[in-house]
Amino acid sequence: MRFYCLLLTICLLCHLPVWSQKQTKLRVVVLAELHEQHRPYVDAAKVWLHQLATDSSLTIDYIENPDSITDDFLSRHQLFIQLNFPPYGWSDQAKAAFEKYITTGSGGWVGVHHATLLGDFNGYTMWPWFSQFMGDIRFTGYIADFAAADVKVEDIRHPCMKNVPKTFHIAKDEWYTYSVSPRKNVRVLASVNENSYNPNSTIKMGDHPVVWTNEHVKARNIYIFMGHDPALFTNQAYATLLRNAIFWAASKVQK
Repeated sequence: MRFYCLLLTICLLCHLPVWSQKQTKLRVVVLAELHEQHRPYVDAAKVWLHQLATDSSLTIDYIENPDSITDDFLSRHQLFIQLNFPPYGWSDQAKAAFEKYITTGSGGWVGVHHATLLGDFNGYTMWPWFSQFMGDIRFTGYIADFAAADVKVEDIRHPCMKNVPKTFHIAKDEWYTYSVSPRKNVRVLASVNENSYNPNSTIKMGDHPVVWTNEHVKARNIYIFMGHDPALFTNQAYATLLRNAIFWAASKVQK
């Protein structure tokens, strides 16, 4: 009789709904820029990320500069989110640890907006490895007065584009331009329709990717250009894209 009771208990436990079982927490580190220009977006992102963590199995640690980045520090995190933090001013230790994290697939990466401010800024020289990671590009300019535009999804089968409309509208952003299109070095997921700029602008690239992933490294990674206006988190398409990106990249290795 005891045997049958034990067997029944095991069977019941095996069929418990997923939400009643202990879930493994994903630990995420967010490098968050607090410069006045991007502070409103970062503050809105933190509210959104807090809700995402509450609804999902995430634990989020915030850092405000890259000084604490070491191999040991990164080994405790499955995902690195570069939340509007530029790729300059990093110590050699932080650069080496981050590069290893990405090239060995130790964790995933999501970069937003300011992460492609690649060049010589504020007395710092460009980080060559990061430029290559982003498709061998260099920042050349931007629409300083902002413009609305339509973004076209090019790779509808990619997991990051699940439930994202084939075309979606962004009400306000700066639309960076680069020395070259990164297309030949990365997998482009979406591009901006420069003919949809409102107001119109002469600051254009022609082929203008705005969402892409570099499949030449082991870590899953995705760059999302749009990320200046805090109102983006009320844009369903953008929020869906960012959520997809976080959980896709957190699974670490390219497949």
